Amino acid sequence: VQLQASGGGLVQAGGSLRLSCAASGSIFSISAMGWYRQAPGKQRELVAAIANFGSTRYADSVKGRFIISRDNAKNTVYLQMNSLKLEDTAVYYCYSGNNWIPDYWGQGTLVTVSS
Repeated sequence: VQLQASGGGLVQAGGSLRLSCAASGSIFSISAMGWYRQAPGKQRELVAAIANFGSTRYADSVKGRFIISRDNAKNTVYLQMNSLKLEDTAVYYCYSGNNWIPDYWGQGTLVTVSS
């Protein structure tokens, strides 16, 4: 499985960004896709994930602000990030896996939230 992430950038606090992650290759093996993030000096943490059947998971810190969705026809997952905060600044990594556990990772995309 190959994952191509896009959509990071610089945004002011309170603004919005949308990340995309397109999967290719052996996509039949994927049961979930989502995003982790890693801020400087911190461990990588789950942000949001969505299963093939539509079930979702979110980190408590992003609930109500971020929305994960998928376009099965395009094998693409989106992360709509609204009301961004300074603490959302991180490198965001797309992943795909089985039973919510990451098996493959995309390249990171940097999200920087400025005051």
